[in-house]
Amino acid sequence: MTVRNWAGNVTFGARELHRPTSIEALQQLVADAPRIHALGTGHSFNRIADTDGDLVTVADIATPITIDPDAQTVRVGGGTRFGELAVALDEQGWALPNLGSLPHISVAGACATGTHGSGDANRCLAAGAVGVEFVRADGELVTRTADDPDFAGSVLALGALGVVTALTLRVVPSFELRQDVWLDAPMASVLGNVDAIMSAGYSVSMFTDLSRSDVMDAIWVKTRSDGALADGRDWGARPATVPQNPIKGADPSAATDQLGSYGPWHARLPHFRAEFTPSAGHEQQSEYLIRRSDGAAAIAAVSELPVQQAVQVSEIRTVAADELWLSPCQGRDTLAVHFTWVDDDALVQPAVKAVEAALAPFDPRPHWGKVFGDAFRHVELARHYPRLDEFRALATEHDPSRCFSNTFLTELIY
Repeated sequence: MTVRNWAGNVTFGARELHRPTSIEALQQLVADAPRIHALGTGHSFNRIADTDGDLVTVADIATPITIDPDAQTVRVGGGTRFGELAVALDEQGWALPNLGSLPHISVAGACATGTHGSGDANRCLAAGAVGVEFVRADGELVTRTADDPDFAGSVLALGALGVVTALTLRVVPSFELRQDVWLDAPMASVLGNVDAIMSAGYSVSMFTDLSRSDVMDAIWVKTRSDGALADGRDWGARPATVPQNPIKGADPSAATDQLGSYGPWHARLPHFRAEFTPSAGHEQQSEYLIRRSDGAAAIAAVSELPVQQAVQVSEIRTVAADELWLSPCQGRDTLAVHFTWVDDDALVQPAVKAVEAALAPFDPRPHWGKVFGDAFRHVELARHYPRLDEFRALATEHDPSRCFSNTFLTELIY
């Protein structure tokens, strides 16, 4: 059996991939397995989901999407993709406050790894959860809610506690967004206006391929229909007059609608349409999350790096603080510096090392599901995550025999 991640840069070492169709079958499978790990949609770029035992997906377990309008929540199966959930919510007049760049990712996988969208007031996707259900190592189905003292360690859990079967997420009334793209802002203006730019819309992303250290290639501003419109000319940028792809020069047909047309939240918040595959993979990604207040200095440091051969595009976003134990945004408003690399280890590894050295003064926390270097092993991580010991104890409680363990968790967590 050969199973690879979406990008193709990781070949899993598992003996078998199981696809149970019921919770009961999953419980039996987990209880009987000496080593097993959950696999989502495979959009991680490192070995966080790898195992030398068996892999299991919950994508074939039919779990209805259930909206509670009084509580303003939705219960959804862990294997459901955000694109599917978003349409179901919008049809009933509801929305999620935030989405990632790709609607193709699974709810459980995205929450487990700290995946996030963008927006000064928008927290990571896992921070929107108020309930989680998972099968732990002995096969018991466990439910945790926001009232439980260990809940903040139970959602963004890296697959260490068990196989997530369902989550309950907060919802808000549906809303519309428009998306405007501004091009070629002078870097000096960007650095002097980082706070104004990143707060100029409901969700804002800046893109650069780092080929020009004096220019930010594009600024994507997503504005609610009840929000004030920003004018990128205030930052020295010019408006895009044709649709853009986040990767400069790439086909824009897979990107969500731009040029100021309003549409449903789920058709504007992601960068890419749910009905399109945005690329064929063949890439790697890294991302580092730093204090929001260090944004200008961090952008300046990265913009001068000689990593152009390795990078396809770099994206800069903001994320609001949360209190999840293992969240890269824990306790601080955050600026995220993302890199989409070419799929070539000989180019990527030196580039990652250079980026990590440049960002070291800003207390970076790496995205759990992306490529990062040896500087972030368990001794170093303890400095970033003050509740790491509590999470280790929680993992031991639910999985004393390390059934869900793998090399990633051993090196970073245990």
